[in-house]
Formats: sequence, structure tokens, C-alpha cells
Amino acid sequence: MKSSYDAVVIGSGMGGSVITRRLVEAGFEVCLLERGDFIPQEKANWDIAEIAVNKRYRADETWYDGRGRPFSPRAFYNVGGASKFYGGSAFRLRREDFEEQRYTDGTSPAWPYPYDELSPWYDQAEELLKIRGRRGEDPTDPGGAEYPAEAVEHEDEIARLAERLAKQGLHPFHTPLAVDFGPGGRCRKGSPCDGFPCMVRAKGDAENRILRPVYTKKPANLTLLTKAKALRILADPEGRRVRSVEFEHEGITKEVAARIVVLSAGAIQSALLLLDSRLADSSGLVGRNYLCHNNSVLIAFNPFRRNPTRLQKTLSVNDYYLPRDEKSAAGNIQMRGKIHPEMLISHPNPLVRLLRNFIAPRSLDFWIMSEDLPTRENRVYRDGKGRIRIERRPTRKTAHRRLVRRLKRHLRIAGYPFCFVTRRGAESIQHQCGTLRMGNDPSTSVLDGHCRSHDHPNLYVVDGSFFPSSGAVNPALTIVAQALKVADRLIAEISGPI
Repeated sequence: MKSSYDAVVIGSGMGGSVITRRLVEAGFEVCLLERGDFIPQEKANWDIAEIAVNKRYRADETWYDGRGRPFSPRAFYNVGGASKFYGGSAFRLRREDFEEQRYTDGTSPAWPYPYDELSPWYDQAEELLKIRGRRGEDPTDPGGAEYPAEAVEHEDEIARLAERLAKQGLHPFHTPLAVDFGPGGRCRKGSPCDGFPCMVRAKGDAENRILRPVYTKKPANLTLLTKAKALRILADPEGRRVRSVEFEHEGITKEVAARIVVLSAGAIQSALLLLDSRLADSSGLVGRNYLCHNNSVLIAFNPFRRNPTRLQKTLSVNDYYLPRDEKSAAGNIQMRGKIHPEMLISHPNPLVRLLRNFIAPRSLDFWIMSEDLPTRENRVYRDGKGRIRIERRPTRKTAHRRLVRRLKRHLRIAGYPFCFVTRRGAESIQHQCGTLRMGNDPSTSVLDGHCRSHDHPNLYVVDGSFFPSSGAVNPALTIVAQALKVADRLIAEISGPI
């Protein structure tokens, strides 16, 4: 590898892969550092016990919550980042998510620009990931170009559920999905998708859809280093600009210089790296305002009806997305990948554990998500022993509980009398964001609206860190859209002063 590049990108998730691809295609020399390795395409990708029980591919780490209690995070270090394990949901934030919303327990702040400014890059993101969906079904859809491909149709049991929900006045719609499905497509419906890498590369994750088309061509201007863990970002003697990245590779500490450094390690690790580097923190907000949604998993169960659905993640409901008032249920409802008995071995309900072989084939499975509001007290940092700590006190809990109750009622009317609900805790970090928030005021934000550090003009952060607010939908598509927006700016400026 060279000693200096136009850009060093840290992390190969959605944000890092987009930036890398766009800069390489524009002819710039890029070094991409990924602390993990490639996930092999192997039968274990779809082995339920290997993934759900043995936690294959997960990082063997212990983190700690605000009370000092240890937990095993759902963290992955590999090419493609956590997107290798996402379910393919690809939602735009709603228009209202870009505007300030005030509640009794906090404020969802405005973004530094309105929805319409990001909308063209949402169009590009959907095209890049080849999203399958259907405009006009979701009453909260903020609008945009038609989806690149037709929605994945519901299988029979999901279609019946959609009809029954519609009869109750709801507007169920086809979940926008990043999956290569249909005639000539790769998808074979062989895994539950959620939490599983795709053995046949049908999922639109960062490696499959964004990075792989570039690195397989072996361009001379791309250096991709796997098992390369970034340790610190180093600044020049004046502390004005960043100049290099110190990293560990093959047991050796190395350093690589760059005109631009793009940090895309995920909201938790990006914040920790800046704290370790003592950079970009004039606001005192690095690592603070951590957001991760209020998440619950609901299993709806009818003992007399089997559910043979293989690709279950095709239906969503947003009728409660925009609350009418403080007392309203609020959030997004979407179906998750089909559960299997092995996934229920550690379920907190002993009845579910005992009857898992009977319940799993007869269940419908949902992910319920509500917005979490940013606060300074919710943060990520290293404690005095160097351990990763996540302090988080959820907000908007009442709105989330009411959303869960509403869904249970709708499902009972639809013919599913038993519902088992599990709230996700500190280990559920898959929608992490907010730790390096964007904003126009350097005293209340870490980055500007282009994801550039207020303190260092050649340092960018492009992952979930930049979110000022989380909304109540999966962040992946917004990260891709913002990365495309940032990449266009970098390409326009990289030849001149940054």
C-alpha cells in the first residue's frame, strides 16, 4: 500500500461503501480500512442454529450499560458492516422527521435542511440498491421517484392479514425492500433474512450492491485492507486539519496519510474513535445524543393456523407514524423475518420457550419501532477501565407502549388471539445513530449539513452518527442517500482546497 491517499475511509458499511465507490469511480486514490474480514458465502449463512444460538459472525465482545451491567452487543465487524445482517428494509424518513417536533419529554430537533433537499439522493439511493416497493400505498410516504422495481408480493397468509387490517381502517402497504427478487433474480427465499447474511448475494447490503461491483474489478486506485482496525485519527501540529490514520494490521501498528478522512465505523465506534483521538469535540457532544429507537418484537399466534410464509418481511403499517397528540400511539410497524424454533430458545417468556416448536410454525412476527429523542445524557464512551459504556434512558416510552397495545388489538381482531411482546434492550444496537449529530450551530452539533466536522475541514463522518433525530424507520436508506450527497460534494472539491 501507499503511504498517502486522496482519501482514507474507515469502515465499509452503507456510508463508507458509498463514499469509497463514488470516489474510486471518479478516479481518486482511496484507502478503505475495514476492521473485519469478508463473510464467506457458506451454508452456515442460513443455518438457524449457527446464527441464532451460536451467534456466528457476531463480535465476541462485552459492553456495559449505564449501571455497569455487562451485555453482549449485536455488533458485527466485516466487509459490508452491519448491513450484511439487516433485513433489507429501505424506508425514507418522513417529511415531518426533518422538522422540529416538541413533546413533553423532549424535542425531536430539525435537520439542517428540509426533506426536499435530500429527496434527489433518496431517488439515487433507491436506484443504487434496486429497491422494490410501491408508491402511493403508504399514507405517510414523503414522495419521490417511482421505485426501480415492483414490490415483492405478499404470500398468502400475509395477503390475508393485509385484507383484515384494511377492513379495520388501516393502510397496510408493501415494505420497500432491497432484495433481488422475481424473474431472473437471485433470491431463493432460503433464510429469514433478518439477522442473516445472504448466501446467494440477493440482499442489497453494502458489500453486495455497492462495494462489490467496484473491488472485484481490482481498480489500481483502490486499496482495501481487511482486518485493519483504526486506532486514532491524527491531526496536524496546529490541530486544525487531520493528516493521517493510525491503525493496526497484521499485528503491526501502521499509519496512512490522506487529504480527506471519512469516518464510517457506525455511530458507536465512530464516536469512540473520535474520543480516543481527542478530535472534533469543541461542542462537547461527541458520543452524546445516542439514539437507537424504542424497539419491541411481537409474536402473534393462532394455535389453529399454520403460517408457511417464507419471505414474511413484505408488509408494514404507518397509520400511527405521525401522532395526533401527546397521548397517541406513535411509530412504525413492520413484519420481520420469519422466526424459527431455535430463535425462541432464550425467549424471556417460559411458555414461549416450552412451546417454541408449536408456536413458531403458527406465528406472525413483527418489529415495532418508535422514535427515541436525543438527550445529552444518552451517550457512548469508554470508562476508566477502557470498557465501552452505553448510557441510555429511553424517551417516548408511553407512545411506544400504546403502539404495541394498538397492534395487539388489531391482530386479535384479525384472528391472532395470542401475542407475546419483548422489549429490546441495550444489546439492540442495529439502528444506532445520533452520536455526532449534524447542525448549523457548531456549539450544538459536531458536523455541518454536509457531514463535515465543524472543527476540522477535511474530516467527514458518514454513518448513522450524523442523524439529529432518528425518526421511526430503519436508517439504512437515509445513510446511503446522505452518503451520495456528501460524495458529490467531495468529488466537486477534492481537487481544490477542502
